[in-house]
Amino acid sequence: MNCFTTAWGEFELARFPEDPREQLRAWDAADDYLLRHLHEEAVPLDGAVTVLGDRWGALSTALAPKAGALTAVTDSYLASHAIAANLARNGLAPSAVAVRSTQDAPPSRIDVLLVRVPKSLALLEDQLHRLAPAVHEGTVVAGTGMVTEIHTSTLNLFERILGPTRTSLAVRKARLIHTTPAPDLVRPANPWPLRYRLPDGIGVLSGRQVANQAGVFCADRLDIGTRFFLQHLPEPTGTPRRVVDLGCGNGIVGTAAALADPRAELLFVDESFQAVASAEETFRTNLGPERPAEFLVGDALADVPTASADLVLLNPPFHSHQATTNAIAHRMFTGARRVLRPGGELRVVGNRHLGYHVTLRRLFGGCRTVAGSPKFTVLSATRR
Repeated sequence: MNCFTTAWGEFELARFPEDPREQLRAWDAADDYLLRHLHEEAVPLDGAVTVLGDRWGALSTALAPKAGALTAVTDSYLASHAIAANLARNGLAPSAVAVRSTQDAPPSRIDVLLVRVPKSLALLEDQLHRLAPAVHEGTVVAGTGMVTEIHTSTLNLFERILGPTRTSLAVRKARLIHTTPAPDLVRPANPWPLRYRLPDGIGVLSGRQVANQAGVFCADRLDIGTRFFLQHLPEPTGTPRRVVDLGCGNGIVGTAAALADPRAELLFVDESFQAVASAEETFRTNLGPERPAEFLVGDALADVPTASADLVLLNPPFHSHQATTNAIAHRMFTGARRVLRPGGELRVVGNRHLGYHVTLRRLFGGCRTVAGSPKFTVLSATRR
């Protein structure tokens, strides 16, 4: 936990889920720069304020006591819960911020639009398109991010979708984006979601259609790690089994498992609302409406019952925004061990240099290498 000092007071903040061993802060210089700008310029906050992409609730928590009607729009389950937890931590009512996912209907009117620039340019494009109809001539539009996150392409999106855009000088390696809404601007069509057919030579998924909402990892192509993983999925056992596609992204891995094993029942899990929506469409497009499957937005396997799965398939992320961390993978491995039945298997693909085998041996009492390449390794760990 850390103390975030703003012009409107001090706020105790923590990331979600809170981990006392994790030293990453719940705010950064970009959050601070934007809030100081709003205060110094006396931007009116008594109207309808929308915050897009608040990562850990720093912006929402600081603005909640000031805003007339505050809406936070996020693609992240963890961010939505971080907002709620940080509001409670600072004695603010849950109703102080209306949290909507990127899949929910956008607000109908926005008087102040604040954008924390996401890592994914595609997600920014999609969300600016979705929010643009609520922006009017008098709307204050301000974005923020670290200098490494704001590029000419970022500014071009604001310009093409909302109106004339300029950027600020950098302060503590953070930068602001200022846009003047142009009500008569003719916007290009929103290209998202994207749908395409997979290449041949990848087994049961060859030539099949995939759906990708904006912001999903490798939305326009099959990434090489997943391609390698598809070649080394477990064979069907001949008995019904519960299979979890953890961190499912667009659902390619789980859909492949379902196509290869007609008796398997699938659960797709991701912390991204965009990813789970993509996985559901990918699955239903290829297996129809009758095939049993569940789709869950959540914190890894926290909401999945203990000893309820026979197989967990996982390609874990190893970045939390700009930070490289093994905390996400460790939480996923620990969750998999809990939800697997005795004899159940966790099968993981990862970059060879990450050394997941060390953690898996410690948690499961052992693991084996299924396959390897110069870049990737596929590992298997069994619940004893």
